[in-house]
Amino acid sequence: MSEKAGPELTALQAALAAEHAVVYGYGVVGARIPEGRRAEARTAYDAHRSRRDGLAREVRDLGGEPVAAAAGYVLPFPVGDPDSAVRLAAELEERVAGVYSDLVRASAGERRAAAARALREAAVRAVRWRGGSVAFPGLAERSSGTSAAPTG
Repeated sequence: MSEKAGPELTALQAALAAEHAVVYGYGVVGARIPEGRRAEARTAYDAHRSRRDGLAREVRDLGGEPVAAAAGYVLPFPVGDPDSAVRLAAELEERVAGVYSDLVRASAGERRAAAARALREAAVRAVRWRGGSVAFPGLAERSSGTSAAPTG
């Protein structure tokens, strides 16, 4: 493994772990999302599954063992109705954007470009879900110290 692969591999593993959590979260979103936004939720779910699978391949390519998904994840708030499902979708996208910002910082070349695309896509989805934007997508949650945590 190259010297650069250490921090890059760590950032890839973090992105993979975040994608596992987002895929789980979209399963919850899908159960409560309003009918008119189900296609949007499905598209986001499929995009995150695809990114998750790609990240697992990249981790292997760098000689790592991809981090496994947790059996469950703690949600940031109860999701019992369509409004909270939409809020959760926005929160998921904002959190994963932050992890991709770390991957942008830790990588170079095509991997960095791909991480920047993932960051942009997550930020755009967050805006669509929330109906508004933040100044620096992926950084707001850093200041509050919150993150989705596996339950085991």
